[in-house]
Amino acid sequence: MFVLVEMTDTVRIPPWQFERKLNESIAEELNKKLANKVVYNVGLCICLYDITKLEDSYIFPGDGASHTKVHFRYVVFHPFLDEILVGQIKSCSQDGVHVSIGFFDDIVIPPESLQQPAKFDEAEQVWVWEYETEEGAHDLYMDIGEEIRFRVVDETFVDTSPTGPSSAEACTSNATEEVQKKEAPYTLVGSISEPGLGLLSWWTNS
Repeated sequence: MFVLVEMTDTVRIPPWQFERKLNESIAEELNKKLANKVVYNVGLCICLYDITKLEDSYIFPGDGASHTKVHFRYVVFHPFLDEILVGQIKSCSQDGVHVSIGFFDDIVIPPESLQQPAKFDEAEQVWVWEYETEEGAHDLYMDIGEEIRFRVVDETFVDTSPTGPSSAEACTSNATEEVQKKEAPYTLVGSISEPGLGLLSWWTNS
């Protein structure tokens, strides 16, 4: 679920922090810049693990701050494919079941990856597994707040860094721009379409 990623960055330390130890100032600046941010094709950054190398610091003309090239390792949330995680159902929609693991909410289990046969209850706004028994079909509801075990089957990174306007974009509507702004930079796709996966209560109470 969590991996250590080696990174390199140039850190700017303002003059009023020169009285502090360099390592402490750099660690604080790196966490300000990266903590709780998604790095494209890397994952969700959590916190600084350690600093492996500090290169020479430079002060450039017109800028009293020091600039130091830093080699460091960062703790990143990036589950590997086929890893099994446990989260909570945040909401349900026609697009599938939306899951949260507390610090990360952009997880979706699409309808085709649910236990089958499944249906969406419009009145309750939840997905239902129509579990077949000897007495007939029994509806198992995927209620909001329930703990759910799922397998990570895919991931999607979206580059959300700002881009300059172009002639083609000038013709787009404001509504389209709003949709693009809300697109998650990192999304996990899950699956519960195998025995043992799904709501924990389905298997512990059986």
